Amino acid sequence: MDSSLNYADIIQNTLQEATKDQPRIQSIQLYPVCDRDSGHFLILATGWDKRAWINTILFHAHLVDREVTIEEDNFEEGLTSTLIAAGINAENIHMSVPMQNGV
Repeated sequence: MDSSLNYADIIQNTLQEATKDQPRIQSIQLYPVCDRDSGHFLILATGWDKRAWINTILFHAHLVDREVTIEEDNFEEGLTSTLIAAGINAENIHMSVPMQNGV
């Protein structure tokens, strides 16, 4: 791993990249929310889905020291492999619950 990047940098950069391409279906927007002080990193999806307002967490990671707990990962391909490819050691990533997409 590049020593100039720490885990918080990697997670934040990954979330910002994941939200660059906004969904074209409906008027839903994705927002990265990165709170380094608490160690919580989220991607929120908000907007109108047909007739209903949605406000949901697509991704949530909790970073404590160099341990990353994936609380929620509702991306089709998941973001875990992206975090590993970016430099987070796979042994430092834990899932709080089994992911729906099989990750």
